[in-house]
Amino acid sequence: MAEDTFEGDFGDRHFVMALGIGRTCWACAWYECSVSPDGRRRPGVNRSRLDRVVEHVKATAARVRGRGGRAGRLRLNQLEVALVISVQAGLAAALAWAIGHDVLGNPAPIFAPSAAVGTIVAALGQRAHRTVELLLGVGLGIATTDFLLTFLGTGFWQTGFIVGCAIFATLVLFGRSGAAVGQAGGTAVLLATLAPAQKDLEWPRIVETMVGGVVGLVVVALLAPLNPMRILDRDAAPIFQCLAGQLREVSAALATGDQQRAVRALDALRGMGSDLDRMHQALSGAEEVVSLAPARWLRRQDVERFARATAQVERVIEHSRGVARRSAMALQYNEPIPPDLPASVGQLADAVELLRREHRAGRPTERTRHTVRDAVYKAGRARALGVDEFGDAVVTQLRTAASDLLRATGCDPTSANREIRNEMQRGEDSVRARGKPG
Repeated sequence: MAEDTFEGDFGDRHFVMALGIGRTCWACAWYECSVSPDGRRRPGVNRSRLDRVVEHVKATAARVRGRGGRAGRLRLNQLEVALVISVQAGLAAALAWAIGHDVLGNPAPIFAPSAAVGTIVAALGQRAHRTVELLLGVGLGIATTDFLLTFLGTGFWQTGFIVGCAIFATLVLFGRSGAAVGQAGGTAVLLATLAPAQKDLEWPRIVETMVGGVVGLVVVALLAPLNPMRILDRDAAPIFQCLAGQLREVSAALATGDQQRAVRALDALRGMGSDLDRMHQALSGAEEVVSLAPARWLRRQDVERFARATAQVERVIEHSRGVARRSAMALQYNEPIPPDLPASVGQLADAVELLRREHRAGRPTERTRHTVRDAVYKAGRARALGVDEFGDAVVTQLRTAASDLLRATGCDPTSANREIRNEMQRGEDSVRARGKPG
């Protein structure tokens, strides 16, 4: 099924609705969108071409504004990270040069600052791994070069052959590791070209690389460690904002009967992949910081709690896409939408925002749990008041998302599911009780 289509399989109401630039037949898509299951023409399908063009332009402008705002926030975040890494790299290079010059006695220490900078500029969460790769690359380059120089001697073709062999061996052993491959190739070039004129280069190369890598780790862990929760909050903020914002868009779409608004919310929820990737990288970096930096060890439990919540939030995003998709279907078929249904989706959006605020502040998540329970209570009322097939699917998806959101607050699966069932039943019973005579 194409990404820009809906597919429903509820009973005999199977259909495919083309969205925007559909890949299905335009005539079939128009027929499905304009004719109800009983063969009657749907209201509002006789809009003029100008109306459709204006609606399309408005939707496009809204998407451009949203993407522009997210791009601006992303650039500011990247500028902040670049500034911190630049300070760390400069400090590490200066310390490594000083150690190489004053302690090791090298009048021109090159390898130590290079290794230190290579460690610093590695991606967050990979710096310790990067240091190990640097050392392995140097060792493999030295071993390969020493072995081949014994048989081949020196010269232009020998240098090329040795460098090629060193890189080939590194790729075979370590895969596409840029740090290891770069160090192996650089070491092979250095030894193959300078070995005839200058002896005993191997040991200084290894020592300086080790010193540089250790200095880089010390700077990251002791002298200028990042705040792990600041890293996480910065990269998680766009995810929580987008999720809560699009749930509110779905709520408004259900309240106003605007099917296209629900479609646009679904598109936005589907486009969160890059934000999720950045959050995974930030989580990896935060785990590295709390492992290496003693000053951040007290934050270890906060990072672990955030990691557990992140897995559940991703599930909430997936189920929220289902809420948006089924809402668009319900509106497409002009199904009845009880007022409690959009209110329930709006409450779920409130719970998402509360979860982020309470996690950031390190407070108990009781307000989040209360809001989730309230959202499920309203969903139960909506089901009891009367919904059709797609409306009932919205309630089911919302109920599942609410259960995962409770688990993100620290509830175990059994307790979360029990609370959701109880609130659904309480909501349904409140409607049935009012409907009883006397």
